[in-house]
Amino acid sequence: MAVSTSRRGGGVLAAVVTAVAALAMLGGVAWGGNPGFTCGPASAQKGFAFCNAALPAEQRAADLVARLTTAEKVGQLGDQAPGVPRLGIPVYKWWSEALHGLAISGKGIHFGNGPARTATSFPQVIHTAAAFDDGLWFRIGQAIGKEGRAFYNLGQAEGLAMWSPNVNIFRDPRWGRGQETPGEDPTTASKYGAAFVKGLQGSSLTNLQTSACCKHITAYDIEEWKGVSRYNFNAKVTPQDLADTYNPPFRSCVVDGKASCIMCAYTLINGVPACASSDLLTKTVRGEWKLDGYTASDCDAVAILHKSEHFTRTAEEAVAVALKAGLDINCGVYMQQNAASALQQGKMTEKDVDKALKNLFAIRMRLGHFDGDPRGNKLYGRLGAADVCTPVHKALALEAARRGVVLLKNDARLLPLRAPTVASAAVIGHNANDILALLGNYYGLPCETTTPFGGIQKYVKSAKFLPGCSSAACDVAATDQATALAKSSDYVFLVMGLSQKQEQEGLDRTSLLLPGKQQALITAVATASKRPVILILLTGGPVDITFAQTNPKIGAILWAGYPGQAGGQAIADVLFGEFNPSGKLPVTWYPEEFTKFTMTDMRMRPDPATGYPGRSYRFYKGKTVYKFGYGLSYSKFACRIVSGAGNSSSYGKAALAGLRAATTPEGDAVYRVDEIGDDRCERLRFPVMVEVQNHGPMDGKHTVLMFVRWSSTDGGRPVRQLIGFRNQHLKVGEKKKLKMEISPCEHLSRARVDGEKVIDRGSHFLMVEEDELEIRFQD
Repeated sequence: MAVSTSRRGGGVLAAVVTAVAALAMLGGVAWGGNPGFTCGPASAQKGFAFCNAALPAEQRAADLVARLTTAEKVGQLGDQAPGVPRLGIPVYKWWSEALHGLAISGKGIHFGNGPARTATSFPQVIHTAAAFDDGLWFRIGQAIGKEGRAFYNLGQAEGLAMWSPNVNIFRDPRWGRGQETPGEDPTTASKYGAAFVKGLQGSSLTNLQTSACCKHITAYDIEEWKGVSRYNFNAKVTPQDLADTYNPPFRSCVVDGKASCIMCAYTLINGVPACASSDLLTKTVRGEWKLDGYTASDCDAVAILHKSEHFTRTAEEAVAVALKAGLDINCGVYMQQNAASALQQGKMTEKDVDKALKNLFAIRMRLGHFDGDPRGNKLYGRLGAADVCTPVHKALALEAARRGVVLLKNDARLLPLRAPTVASAAVIGHNANDILALLGNYYGLPCETTTPFGGIQKYVKSAKFLPGCSSAACDVAATDQATALAKSSDYVFLVMGLSQKQEQEGLDRTSLLLPGKQQALITAVATASKRPVILILLTGGPVDITFAQTNPKIGAILWAGYPGQAGGQAIADVLFGEFNPSGKLPVTWYPEEFTKFTMTDMRMRPDPATGYPGRSYRFYKGKTVYKFGYGLSYSKFACRIVSGAGNSSSYGKAALAGLRAATTPEGDAVYRVDEIGDDRCERLRFPVMVEVQNHGPMDGKHTVLMFVRWSSTDGGRPVRQLIGFRNQHLKVGEKKKLKMEISPCEHLSRARVDGEKVIDRGSHFLMVEEDELEIRFQD
């Protein structure tokens, strides 16, 4: 492995773009031109009710469905829906991905040789989650939605349904797709989902910019682990864990974000596949949460009902069970292939198909596909190539990348560095100059990229790069070359971590240690260096780096997730003090010993009888490498609660007048949230003011996390629970007050063992760092 002073990686991106364009041309497709639509001013269908934009979307959809033949109806039940030429309906492709930017995955979005060859690549979700800022998440969703609509207007998209975001709980640190999620906390995931969906879908629920789909309901967080596959895994989940951990993000997507789609997981939940559960899809999602939209299966999930999970005896039964349970569309062709025979065999009726199609076509009505040329849409018609990779979007990608960086260690204030004092730098590591290491999974073709090596070169002209390992697996390490380079350099940066070869869809980890010889290489380089080295980790999931925590020759550690197109610039800006780090870990970092517990145990709560420690900061009782919410700054910030709920010793007496606490079978005095009712819940709301001060020495942003704890952890009460967060930029010496809105029915309630939400009579404690405020509920 030769030492290099050049910036490689740009050629890799160019090669990817060229390959995508070549694939498009091989398929006989030259993307770009007129977008697909129905009901133009001269169309033969103009007089039909489904073309009347003045009518409600549901009425228009019902009219269209009534005009379809049975065969045409069946054809619409897959993600690649054929056109219906006699009604002027073009082909429609439901599957597009927009997890952290428009992606090359899916069927609906086309990069390549059209007017828009690239799209803004934001940081992977786990990185963005570390900012704890729902305003930032909204703006990212909004930017992606605009670029998606621009692609459609340019004729580079055959659909506007974005199967994002992923709001599953990152329950186990080994999960390969944890990188796609906002982390382990249900409050964070809930707020992320609602904010991202609102941005993606635009400002009008009747005129959607794009359609967002929250996935994968529910309790899905295993890929392939020691012979256990997501395709037949039966997740045994308690009602308590469903109520306060696994389901809240999906509820928030629908209730707060008004998501127009929910996707069901492959997983069986207590013996019933998610995509065949009427309790989940019909009773809960559509009944209790009032989904105004459609439900989709994960790809081939309906086939898996029959072939892998053996839930049904025949393919026809699988199709019928899913449709009757409340599923509207199958990703794949299985329903298209077997629905006709299911009808012929009497396994279902045409009304079951009609119900699904009405939901599907109502979304397409709301997207404007039956309102004539979309380029005439008043809200989104003018979006085009000039609205993709804009300076604003690129600046947002940099902002998000900067704000997600988490400073884990900074001994003796090694950071920030002053660029003029750095005579030379060694940048060592397989992730230091690899564009794909920036992007994570479900990525698109980025507008531009800066690797960590490229970012450091902007500050230090005399910088040399050495991979050290040929890949993240690091089966072979160039230790001698790396130590020689380290000895000859003023400062050493090690850019290590994981890649999609260790964690991705379909692949879970079995170890939390850095792969292969990474640890040995890092230690050897640190020992050889003139001064303490700086370790930068690009990973989605947590890693056990206890060795680096305790090694005095490793002076600073940064975690930077998979930071997107501007990731290298963001990392360098933090290293050299252009940006004061403010990120906080959205997951607990466990030690390697945690891997002795099986991934298949879905319980969040600990079990003292068996030694099972529980999961996440809310319940886990065991050693940690780093705690949830941990993150250092270059400044010292102080927070305290300065005002709360008036008379906190007897809060809620007026609002709870006439309502008596009930006694549960466990002997607890509680108020049932359902009995409190919406009006009382609204009257119980109160503000809490938190004072934040920056004691210096740098201006910067501080993230305030507010938790609640109960008087005990009996009955499965969490040790603590995040209930809100705010960010504030402060100059040195500046002091400001932040307002946090507390809704007791939402924030101070807990789930009983049967899943019922209750508020305990008595004390609750609001926590901000070391400060607490007691709130007592009395009737």
